[in-house]
Amino acid sequence: MRQRVRKLIGTVLMLVLVVVWAVSAMALAQGRVTDLPWAWQTVCYVLLGIAWVLPAMVLIRWMERPDRKV
Repeated sequence: MRQRVRKLIGTVLMLVLVVVWAVSAMALAQGRVTDLPWAWQTVCYVLLGIAWVLPAMVLIRWMERPDRKV
């Protein structure tokens, strides 16, 4: 697969990832996190806020992989 196609697919997947992650994190934060003490709430919000970076890194690494020489 050419890099140009991977970037197109990766861009769409990144948008889906961010939207799904935001809705899921918001649902979790509104449901269960509000019952925790403030210190644990802070930890949960920080983790939910930055955890999407790990799958995004894998996706970006795949998108930026150079084309194979034929």
